[in-house]
Amino acid sequence: MYFELITPDKKAFEGEVIGVKMPGVNGSFEVLNNHAPIISNLEKGELRVTASNEQKFFEIESGIVEVLNNKIVVLTEAVQEK
Repeated sequence: MYFELITPDKKAFEGEVIGVKMPGVNGSFEVLNNHAPIISNLEKGELRVTASNEQKFFEIESGIVEVLNNKIVVLTEAVQEK
């Protein structure tokens, strides 16, 4: 799966991932390979990216996620890697 984490002024992360866990407005959820297409609002919280042998953690502000054809795009106002 391909993942992009984007703010108005930079691309904080892009690359192939196994899964992404994110803070949805109704609770956290994880997107894995072949996930159904969705668009969802995100709230402030921790976003976990699982790549081949590592995990990266980011603190995001509220935003939105789109999942379509094994591509995840998260748009957020601000992000900080933990």
